[in-house]
Amino acid sequence: VQLQASGGGLVQAGGSLRLSCAASGRTFSTYTMGWFRQAPGKEREFVAAASWSGGRTYYADSVKGRFTISRDNAKSTVYLQMNSLEPEDTAVYYCAADPLVGSSWYLSSSYDYWGQGTLVTVSS
Repeated sequence: VQLQASGGGLVQAGGSLRLSCAASGRTFSTYTMGWFRQAPGKEREFVAAASWSGGRTYYADSVKGRFTISRDNAKSTVYLQMNSLEPEDTAVYYCAADPLVGSSWYLSSSYDYWGQGTLVTVSS
């Protein structure tokens, strides 16, 4: 599986962005998809994840209620709708995929496939 993330950019605090992650390969619909982010000088952290059907979603406490993960298996694409953005959300955002995440959806080590990252900058 190859992943291509897009949609990052510069936005003012309180604004919105939607990230997309397009996947290649016919097995996309069987993969758990996740979004992680890494701010300068910090470790990569979990943001959100969606089960293979999209029926189960998980969020970091810091983004719960502001971010929404969704997926369109017909388009092999996962999205991250980010609303009410804060300067603390500034980071490079990565999408990730794996068929065997299980209950460890919040661990970056659970995912074997990663996109190249897209930069989100939120100005105050």
